Amino acid sequence: MASPTSTNPAHAHFESFLQAQLCQDVLSSFQGLCGALDVEPGGGLSQYHKIKAQLNYWSAKSLWAKLEKRASHPVYQQGQACANTKCLVVGAGPCGLRAAVELALLGARVVLVEKRTKFSRHNVLHLWPFTIHDLRALGAKKFYGRFCTGTLDHISIRQLQLLLLKVALLLGVEIHWGVTFTGLQPPPRKGSGWRAQLQPNPPAQLANYEFDVLISAAGGKFVPEGFTIREMRGKLAIGITANFVNGRTVEETQVPEISGVARIYNQKFFQSLLKATGIDLENIVYYKDDTHYFVMTAKKQCLLRLGVLRQDWPDTDRLLGSANVVPEALQRFARAAADFATHGKLGKLEFAQDARGRPDVAAFDFTSMMRAESSARVQEKHGARLLLGLVGDCLVEPFWPLGTGVARGFLAAFDAAWMVKRWAEGVEPLEVLAERESLYQLLSQTSPENMHRNIAQYGLDPATRYPNLNLRAVTPNQVRDLYDVVAKEPVQRKSDKTDAGKTATGSVGTQEELLRWCQEQTAGYPGVHVTDLSSSWADGLALCALVHHLRPGLLEPSELQGLGALETTAWALKVAEHELGITPVLSAQAVVAGSDPLGLIAYLSHFHSAFKTAILSPCLFSLPSLPALSIHLHISAPLMTLPEHLPSQVEAETPSTEQPSVPEPNVPLTPPPQHQEVGTEDVCTLCGEHLYILERFCVDGHFFHRSCFRCHTCEATLWPGGYGQHPGDGHFYCLQHLPQQVHEEDSNDGSPDSSEIPIPGDSSMPPDPSTPTALPEAASPAPSPSQPARRLIRLSSPERLRLSSLAITPDVDVNAPPKPPRSCSALALQALEGSFVGWGMPAQGPQVPKAMEQGEESPSSSEEEEEEVPLESDLEQTLLTLSKNSGTMTKYPTWCRTLMRHAKEEEMKRFCKAQAIQRRLNEIEAALRELEAEGTKLELALRSQSSSPEQEKKLWIEQLLHLVQKKNSLVAEEAELMITVQELNLEEKQWQLDQELRGYINREETLKTAADQQAEDQVLKKLLDVVNQRDALIRFQEERRLSELASGLGAQG
Repeated sequence: MASPTSTNPAHAHFESFLQAQLCQDVLSSFQGLCGALDVEPGGGLSQYHKIKAQLNYWSAKSLWAKLEKRASHPVYQQGQACANTKCLVVGAGPCGLRAAVELALLGARVVLVEKRTKFSRHNVLHLWPFTIHDLRALGAKKFYGRFCTGTLDHISIRQLQLLLLKVALLLGVEIHWGVTFTGLQPPPRKGSGWRAQLQPNPPAQLANYEFDVLISAAGGKFVPEGFTIREMRGKLAIGITANFVNGRTVEETQVPEISGVARIYNQKFFQSLLKATGIDLENIVYYKDDTHYFVMTAKKQCLLRLGVLRQDWPDTDRLLGSANVVPEALQRFARAAADFATHGKLGKLEFAQDARGRPDVAAFDFTSMMRAESSARVQEKHGARLLLGLVGDCLVEPFWPLGTGVARGFLAAFDAAWMVKRWAEGVEPLEVLAERESLYQLLSQTSPENMHRNIAQYGLDPATRYPNLNLRAVTPNQVRDLYDVVAKEPVQRKSDKTDAGKTATGSVGTQEELLRWCQEQTAGYPGVHVTDLSSSWADGLALCALVHHLRPGLLEPSELQGLGALETTAWALKVAEHELGITPVLSAQAVVAGSDPLGLIAYLSHFHSAFKTAILSPCLFSLPSLPALSIHLHISAPLMTLPEHLPSQVEAETPSTEQPSVPEPNVPLTPPPQHQEVGTEDVCTLCGEHLYILERFCVDGHFFHRSCFRCHTCEATLWPGGYGQHPGDGHFYCLQHLPQQVHEEDSNDGSPDSSEIPIPGDSSMPPDPSTPTALPEAASPAPSPSQPARRLIRLSSPERLRLSSLAITPDVDVNAPPKPPRSCSALALQALEGSFVGWGMPAQGPQVPKAMEQGEESPSSSEEEEEEVPLESDLEQTLLTLSKNSGTMTKYPTWCRTLMRHAKEEEMKRFCKAQAIQRRLNEIEAALRELEAEGTKLELALRSQSSSPEQEKKLWIEQLLHLVQKKNSLVAEEAELMITVQELNLEEKQWQLDQELRGYINREETLKTAADQQAEDQVLKKLLDVVNQRDALIRFQEERRLSELASGLGAQG
């Protein structure tokens, strides 16, 4: 420690500089330090070396060592790499300051302008491992002793700005406060340089400053002229941030942080929150830093109901404007949510003060995310070139739940500094721009998992950070439009049309190609002659032939000869929907009557897009598979079921030897009951308005607008696998608002239709000709009232094709697939063993794997799984060993902290993954709305312009086919995302059960009551069930992978 009686004023100023917690205090103490050492501030690296040489102070030596280590990297060339380069950095946010630090280390003269005069943002940022290492290397612990000392890695924006400001000042960055950058001033004549237009009254030295490089880090609201900004829209998303005073009491320090809880995989928490407080959230995060920081996503209807918003406005700016938000109600809302999430352990929650002295709570809109189409430009006038680069939010606005903002912001700052270095080396401008854009392509894909593992080697050179780097991914010829004389066009903001815009040429065939494909698929079937896309399908035989060709065995056209055209068509539509996953867009009556030719074309194009690349040969249906799985996946309109209770459907240990059933030739077919009148697909069941083709969303034989298919309570769009229908009022609800009685009786129901695949005797569905009249008990029975219905997950058409029956006989000509995963008991043992290693428990010896192998040989049946089965002896022995040794965990407090930290990290990964899924689902919804709007225009033109030239009509139909396939592609992607949601659900359940089981096992056996023992057994059974479910999901995905692999090999052959 420095002597308090030290008479050296420089030492006192330096200590004040280190400890300063306000922006003005930092600046004044640094001015005092420079004055005491007779050093001119803002002099670049030469200033740093003078301070370092004169301040021979013990407290400064460790900081000098860190900065010298960073500056000694070869890439900086001892501060000479950019010695003749003048830079202007706009914005003193974390990314702007980080870019300024790198430019200063390169030896450039750096001037930074910031419109604010203090740092006041308490909001907390999540840090990736490399950002932690990077900040520590700059002396973060010296400036902020509590840096990354909690269970989660984060830092408040204010503290991050303060420590980067201190580093920038030491490295000679010249900083001007209260100065606003308004634009560029081109050189008036040859020999002069580029200047900045600044407000209000900049010093003469700053106003006359000429620079070669401009780095904009001024946030998403300001982007320099010439850059094009793309808007990525989702559905309405309202975020709420709240900062409460952190008194740092013992009670407060013991409250655990929440790395993230999302409704998409943990509905129980949000149901409890809604019941207790009336607050309806999508997610919530709690970080403990300078303040208690909470951030959450709230539903609009909840905010209106609780009086936070005065009135519902369609315009988001008006909806969340200060005139429409009630501050007191918003404070009550945030306080109640925070109190519930922390179980009231934070005591009286007092709001921290924002920059204006008001409670630090705010509602914001993150419906739209802005992204620059390019990261850099070059402008030239009178021979003076200016390099412009973007970093931070003006380059890419981060999606806050993912915690990627500061990490990707730092990466962009490094990439921008590397670009300046290349510019200073004299590399051609187009080469510089091409390299920068090649790096920019990588930015949105970066994550801690796909970057170089050795974070200690990270530096300015992109090769130290990005694996498999290709700096020539973008060629100089592709960036010619980024090099201009003077940018004259204003900043453009255009919608992201990636999903909903015009499709690339060749992505879908023309109407003639669709007709030709249908003719090829139905060729050779008796009585089937496809000559067009309308009348040829009226008798239903062509549709039956198409379904039979794509999936032989589903139905035989010859067996439909006793039925009329309407019954035959209805049967084909139903089987295609339930077995192939082709959702109808028109009724059987419309097909027979030929009243909706456009709907029929759209329907047939769904077959084409789903099966045009399928190799319809025996190998497709005789794929090498895992031991035959008796899983019956139930497909109902418009979804296919992946059961939440998969283990009860799996008989993995007993391969099926039954031959495929042969239909009895004389079994009469019962036509399906007709629920619809002719033309009902043209009218929405809920609103009664007209339905255009691309708007039709089919559920349980009824058609809806997708925008109408919302939760009756919260009006949220209902996602596949996440809704139910109340039998009393007939309304649809999301699972969170599904009335409690129904939700308890049918907790796993994800859609209104939980019915099985058609079986004989079911009056609501037609029997399948390929199934016998009496199915054995081993096959999936129809659900009884006592059986919980399955939660539905929507799958793409190829997945429905492959997964309609997993009991596949391996083909003898194909090599066997990899060995399947171990049995469920084995996985449970492995999970339990892994859970306790580190809690004072050594790794288990070979006796556990032996028990696992023995567990694989014991067959099980669905009947046995439904009974109360006692624990297996090997599992019981393992748990006994764990319980005997678990007491030693108290000897290892470090392990406890480490495991808690790892648990929080895994929780955060699940949360980030869930929020990425939620965001993409929202973007898909927005894209589908745009597709529907475009499709409506086309359909209106086709139906009304009867006198239009045939060539124009043909073009419109082809455009409509493009849109239909785009919609099918988005719906398939939606299904993939919902499968991932199922994985997250199971991961979360296993983690919670694992924590609960640890609590029981860590108790002394002598202190356990009979009730405790029974509860422990129940938790263990639930854990086994979840492990079984994960096992079945892995098997399901492995089957899909093998199917795609076989299809690909067949296509190559």
